[in-house]
Amino acid sequence: MQPVLSIDLSTGSYELIDIPKIWEEIYLGGATLAARMLYDRLIPENDPFNENTPLLFLIGPLTGTSGPAVGRFVICSRSPATGLWAESNCGGFWGPELRKAGYDGLLVTGCSDRPVYLLIRDNIVEIRNAEHLWGLETYSTQSTIERDLAAGKVRIAAIGPAGEARIPFALILADHGRVAGRTGVGAVMGAKRLKAVVVQGHGSVPVHDLERYLPLRSDANRTLRDDPISRIARELGTASVADYFDYLGLMPKRYFQSARFPDELEVTGTAIKDSILSGMSACHACVIACGRVVKLEDGEKRKGPEYETLVGFGPNLWLNDKVFATQMGELCDRYGMDSISLSNTLGLAMMLYEKKIITESDTGGLHLQWGDKALIEQLVHQTVRLEGFGAWIAEGARNLARRFGVEDEAVQVNGLELAYHDPRAASGMALVYATSPRGGCHNQSDYFMVELGQVETSLGFVRFSPFDGGEKAANVALHQDWRTLFNPLSYAFLPTYHHQCCWN
Repeated sequence: MQPVLSIDLSTGSYELIDIPKIWEEIYLGGATLAARMLYDRLIPENDPFNENTPLLFLIGPLTGTSGPAVGRFVICSRSPATGLWAESNCGGFWGPELRKAGYDGLLVTGCSDRPVYLLIRDNIVEIRNAEHLWGLETYSTQSTIERDLAAGKVRIAAIGPAGEARIPFALILADHGRVAGRTGVGAVMGAKRLKAVVVQGHGSVPVHDLERYLPLRSDANRTLRDDPISRIARELGTASVADYFDYLGLMPKRYFQSARFPDELEVTGTAIKDSILSGMSACHACVIACGRVVKLEDGEKRKGPEYETLVGFGPNLWLNDKVFATQMGELCDRYGMDSISLSNTLGLAMMLYEKKIITESDTGGLHLQWGDKALIEQLVHQTVRLEGFGAWIAEGARNLARRFGVEDEAVQVNGLELAYHDPRAASGMALVYATSPRGGCHNQSDYFMVELGQVETSLGFVRFSPFDGGEKAANVALHQDWRTLFNPLSYAFLPTYHHQCCWN
């Protein structure tokens, strides 16, 4: 394993950390190794914004190799949203570039007395002034750094104004659209006054027994390319599931108050493909290419929305406009806010307004009406600026509900807002949400896929009805254990639905 680069922003010093051999063997890499590395550092006395609270970027043992789908890295710390374990997985090319620079991780401690960014070029490490970048959106930050450096292709992970403002659902964006979106790692980065981490590497990625690995990788990629789920994801993106989720009642609407929308849904992968889709995008070494590239009326190509963003700024807010959801998703990326947590909290606010728990005296005169696009966009701007009612939205769903004495109305677990997989239509997800170390997370076990029929019996899974209850608890626990196997690999989830690809 390559060393981890450790940087103290308070002193400006850095050193290389060698991972103990026994840790490599037991924990491998990714989130599992990150948990071990941070175990002694994440102490109760230090809140997420304490200068001694670490922020750890870590890759997996396959990151940067030739596949399959191994371009991911993980960012871990203490979550400002939950106070618990912060973990967010990100794709793109930043992780492989860090490995080519000679490092398997980056551990950031301390706090700078002014805005800075890190520049890591192979064995050269610099802490550079970022005062001219502070306040910029994520995309503007990346383009400004690229222009200033004029040093060929670099990979950049950056925060936006939300991270600077320490909004608890602030994200970190890399590679013009790939995000570490959940648990507020962007706010931790902002508290350290670290605007961006720029990486450029020219080394090779170390692979043990390359001669054996290459044919296995080729076989896995061929299997993935022909797998039905992969083919659907490549053609329709993550929103390929939208129609089926809607049919099953798995797609929540009107802030989890309805399972049906009155009109035919437009916020689906099929609808995007038939209208605004202009291309696909892929992370490093991924043959699936589930990322969407869309073209709107202004003629500009931009990142297309994922399933969660389409639902969050669509039916969740009683809207059915794929273009608007795309625009709000881009706005969230630019500001550096998690689209799941923000849209969830906006939905909560509208529901509480509808129930007259929130009134116009609380909102500064705003009428929180379902389906009001102009209002929603206004609230997104207010949130990142901490203006008016937006300052309360910026606290997240649990804290917003607490202000009005109705915490039970917030659809969240331990402070993390739920994603858009309704457990009332896939009951196993209720147990997943309740027991996830991140809070209301749908990726510490995406058990909804088992509820849809992705059951590999050779691993011990049993087929239950989506509406069965406690009898499926052991099945859920087994699936959580299975998913935990992918935490040290920093591996994309989509490829793992095919049994042979996962286990050969």
